[in-house]
Amino acid sequence: MKIPLQIQAEYPFNSHWQNFDSYKLHYVDEGEGRAVIMLHGNPTWSFYYRNVVKALSKGFRCLAIDHIGCGLSDKPQQYTYSLKYHIENVLDWVDKLGLDDFDLIVHDWGGAIGMGVARRIPNKIGKMVILNTAAFNMDRIPKRIAACRIPIIGNLIVRGFNGFAVPALTMAVEKPMSEDVRDGFIFPYNNWANRVGILRFVQDIPTKPTQDSFGELAEIEKFLPQLLSKDILIGWGLKDFCFNQAFLEKWKEFFPDAKVLSYPKAGHYVLEDEKDTLIPEMVRFLEES
Repeated sequence: MKIPLQIQAEYPFNSHWQNFDSYKLHYVDEGEGRAVIMLHGNPTWSFYYRNVVKALSKGFRCLAIDHIGCGLSDKPQQYTYSLKYHIENVLDWVDKLGLDDFDLIVHDWGGAIGMGVARRIPNKIGKMVILNTAAFNMDRIPKRIAACRIPIIGNLIVRGFNGFAVPALTMAVEKPMSEDVRDGFIFPYNNWANRVGILRFVQDIPTKPTQDSFGELAEIEKFLPQLLSKDILIGWGLKDFCFNQAFLEKWKEFFPDAKVLSYPKAGHYVLEDEKDTLIPEMVRFLEES
């Protein structure tokens, strides 16, 4: 997909690609220094981290992936869009990049994917930044998201009317975004076919033990205490309609020594609402020896 000029002004990065079987995975690779991997969630893409990349690439190598089905990566219609496969893709990507160690930033589904990666290669991961996400099973799913999982109806909502990515432009923030930023978030999801990944992410939310991703997430949750020795920063928008304060408290139980920055007037897209305050804190945290 060709990025429109007005969006390039917000996202002025060269595109890089990695081949996985017959699919291409897109990622940003900017700057030099210690590697920092950034994993997005649903319905975003590496665009969500654009301001972090701009700030960090002066002293770090910033690597922001687009999961298969998202952003500029391929969006196959017949594909196993599950937590396990997204984790495997990141692991293969890290291996092909030849990374021996890196810091990790995660948001939304990127939390479960990132902690799944950490479970497999814990010794390669240094510091971690956790932003409005989960990597554990919680008996909670907002009704507006649950509606997108209803057979047939969910397809119409998510793929037909773009009724997941577009509402997030207002529901996930407290401060209105500019038109160019709004366009940047949703331009990869411009038709029925290109919204397949968004729907599959919603359908893969683990709520029942019979789901494969439920067991995968349970194993990740059991692993989390092994990350206690890591330096961790938690940045949290307290007005998140999905990952509310209960999720933040759960993270604090797992990582009681983590540095926590909570923002009462920020929503799910905390990097949008608090970019001028949170991003400098992230830079300082990652720069500390």
